[in-house]
Amino acid sequence: MVKKDTIQVEKVNEHIVDWLKSYAATANVNGFVVGISGGIDSAVTSTLCAQTGLSTLCVEMPIHQAENQVNRGKEHISQLQKRFSNVSNVEANLTPIYDSFKAEMPKSMDETKYHLALANTRARLRMTTLYYFAGIHSYLVAGTGNKVEDFGVGFYTKYGDGGVDISPIADLMKSDVFALGKYLQIPNSIQIAQPTDGLFGDNRTDEDQLGASYEELEWAMLENEKKTIQKSYTEREKEVLRIYNKLNSSNKHKMSPIPICIIPMNLKQ
Repeated sequence: MVKKDTIQVEKVNEHIVDWLKSYAATANVNGFVVGISGGIDSAVTSTLCAQTGLSTLCVEMPIHQAENQVNRGKEHISQLQKRFSNVSNVEANLTPIYDSFKAEMPKSMDETKYHLALANTRARLRMTTLYYFAGIHSYLVAGTGNKVEDFGVGFYTKYGDGGVDISPIADLMKSDVFALGKYLQIPNSIQIAQPTDGLFGDNRTDEDQLGASYEELEWAMLENEKKTIQKSYTEREKEVLRIYNKLNSSNKHKMSPIPICIIPMNLKQ
């Protein structure tokens, strides 16, 4: 698999920050709210928002969270506040709310569907929390999804982490986000951590769930964009393409506009 060319990090950084400032001015809002997970995407997104000079609220929302994820998130926030006076933080412990919700819901006989539904519930509780803080402060909810997740394999929760006002890094591949993170001096603990969505209360990684690494999925996404057939794929490349295409197809409902049943004009008269 051939690795894609890297981005011009300094110019990309400047472009995104200018875009954020322009959008916020047009929307007439006071700043941004970002959910902090302890991962590279939220660390980069919050740093980009902080660079605008506008108020940036970092929100921690633990739900039975692994200690290493919590610690990475706190380390990032602490570093960010030392660098930018416009950054504030708040912790909303959603564990009791999640446990109460779980206790009221009937348990499915299908264990896989049951645990996936609960994982998505975590993401939706967090989305609701972010919009609460956005509402009381007149902020925009800044999304943390990258291009592979948002437009390649649909690796996010509909109306969960997919429910945002703006997406600053959604045109960046995961490798681009890491390159930008290095340039922005994101804590090393985050830069070297295995990507995880943290929605299952354990240490499973994104690669464990997806069946392929982000580097592999980026390659598959670029191969699909070429729209050409190559006959010399290795067995692993064939498997990665199969994984990518399966995820892309099954998650189209997240990446496409909500279907609308259009009523013929003659039925409206």
